[in-house]
Amino acid sequence: MTAFETIYDAVRKIPRGKVATYGQIALMAGNSRWARVVGYALHCNPDPKTIPCHRVLNRFGCVCEGFAFGGAGVQRQLLENEGVSFCADGRVDLSVYGYGANA
Repeated sequence: MTAFETIYDAVRKIPRGKVATYGQIALMAGNSRWARVVGYALHCNPDPKTIPCHRVLNRFGCVCEGFAFGGAGVQRQLLENEGVSFCADGRVDLSVYGYGANA
């Protein structure tokens, strides 16, 4: 299995209404130093319908400025459609919506 395939498998595990960070996905994929690799893999996502890359945020809970699959604002809209709420400063509260939070 390639690094990208491992990353995509990890991203598929994030349930609807939850988010994970690039670093968390890197750790799940087996290498905690792969956060940037995760970002590149998601940018190259071959199947956004089954690999929910919109559920991956930065370590502060912020969406990607130039979301690769539809432009600015699309990632936030996709997350809101899944029930994820945003704080006044535009972040997602990872203690509430983070994958594994309150589990």
